[in-house]
Amino acid sequence: MASVLAFQQLVSPDDATPRLRRALAACWVEVTNAGGAAGFPFAPVDAATVVPALDRLAQSLSPDTSRLLLASLDGELAGWLNVRRDRFELIAHWGTVHHVQTRTDVRGRGVGRALLEEVRRVAKEEMGLEQLRLAARGGAGLEDFYGRLGWREVGRWPGALWLAAGDDRDEILMLLAPL
Repeated sequence: MASVLAFQQLVSPDDATPRLRRALAACWVEVTNAGGAAGFPFAPVDAATVVPALDRLAQSLSPDTSRLLLASLDGELAGWLNVRRDRFELIAHWGTVHHVQTRTDVRGRGVGRALLEEVRRVAKEEMGLEQLRLAARGGAGLEDFYGRLGWREVGRWPGALWLAAGDDRDEILMLLAPL
């Protein structure tokens, strides 16, 4: 039986119900502890570490400037990301994507690809953006994943991310344009 993939957007703090916050936090903990580059560089993390960051994200939600995009498989959270934009008129035409993550048990099933295709649609059609940007951790193969989806590398900050002694990683700057 095929799984059903569905998307949900959270666009205001009230949209982030306690049940959704628990699911988002559990996903973030799982992904980080599996080595994912989703915002916490030093595993292991637990809910006590993740929940304050998630609460800050939820409090910043607004249809014009910050949205959480959730993907669910058969009604269970499978992955999520955050898309943001600055309303300053000089840069209001582009947005940034943060915290892209999928649960480890659904990897390889197209959830990450689907999330990024949906954020492209949301950014263009609903937020009126012309381009998206993101920063990815080097050394994890992420630039190849994003590249297959139309993103291109536009720069690097060499050694910008210090994960451990002797483990400095580049931060890879990616662009998706036009949307």
